[in-house]
Amino acid sequence: MNYKDNVLNPEPIKPKSSILCWDISDYSQTIQFILCTCAVFIFFLLYGYMQELIFTIEGFKHYGWFLTLVQFGFYSIFGLLETKIRRIGTRKIPIKTYCLLALLTLGTMGFSNSSLGYLNYPTQVIFKCCKLIPVLVGGILIQGKKYGPLDFLAASFMCIGLILFTLADSKVQPNFNSTGIVIISMALLCDAIIGNVQEKSMKNYGATNAEVVMYSYTLGFLYIFIIMLISGDLIDGINFFLRNPKKMYGYAFIFSFTGYLGIQIVLTLVRTSGAFAAVTVTTCRKAVSIVISFMFFSKPFIFQYLWSGLLVVLGIYLNLFSKKHPISIGDFENKIEAVYRYLRYKFIASRYQSGRYLTEV
Repeated sequence: MNYKDNVLNPEPIKPKSSILCWDISDYSQTIQFILCTCAVFIFFLLYGYMQELIFTIEGFKHYGWFLTLVQFGFYSIFGLLETKIRRIGTRKIPIKTYCLLALLTLGTMGFSNSSLGYLNYPTQVIFKCCKLIPVLVGGILIQGKKYGPLDFLAASFMCIGLILFTLADSKVQPNFNSTGIVIISMALLCDAIIGNVQEKSMKNYGATNAEVVMYSYTLGFLYIFIIMLISGDLIDGINFFLRNPKKMYGYAFIFSFTGYLGIQIVLTLVRTSGAFAAVTVTTCRKAVSIVISFMFFSKPFIFQYLWSGLLVVLGIYLNLFSKKHPISIGDFENKIEAVYRYLRYKFIASRYQSGRYLTEV
């Protein structure tokens, strides 16, 4: 009877977790989290540096979508090669889900690249960090997840710090406008949905990272290719890149290669630790990217950057703390009430002691 039940309702085989070719499935979840976090930092810091470097090229401001097309093309090739090397032939996730993932991926990366034509790189990164709250909402609506009060408090601290950082940037270097804000907001909207859709799909169907990347970016490449071909932007982009093909395509290759490796590791992080933990790690990485941006690319600096950034760090710490010591809303209310009673007791005791002291005098 049990055998028949297993045949009729087979559970999807969970693929091994790996960083590139290194299998980390046998390590504890904590070690897997640390290894993935370090790898995310290495590859995405290089990715962020190359992204800002490309947009410092004169005249590149309006070619963010063409860069996305080239990037998706490289990702499709990398994904195809990986599936051939690993002999991954059977698609596990339905094509309808991949059509949605491709659209969301295109929106996330296309709008993000395009926004750099209107925003400073630190400002763009700061806005992207605000996706923490949309991911919380997406996790609740899409997967029915429940988060503790510390998660919401952490997200609030991060967003307050990021908003203050943006205000500081607008004072010293007002290089962004309403168009850039709308574009990066669209990227955030797609970002908030895609992590939860990826996590749910990978868990339900047991798909590998290589499969998710290949189908998502290949379909995304077809989307953007057709759109740019119809709009006429495809020819303009090709002509611009042909002015200095070695430099343009060379930078784009390094940019895409580091991004591809980073995405693979983020997908592993999503699989092993969940979408919210992955967003927390990538948000922290973005904070370091901002520091590197100030170091390698000349920008004015004021101390509001520092203390608003510390609010973001506080939010990240609270989020990590909530993972190790989760508490419910009821527990949180009890702790607040206990603190209130303690402070009230101290206040009454101090007044009583003060009154008795005056009486004795």
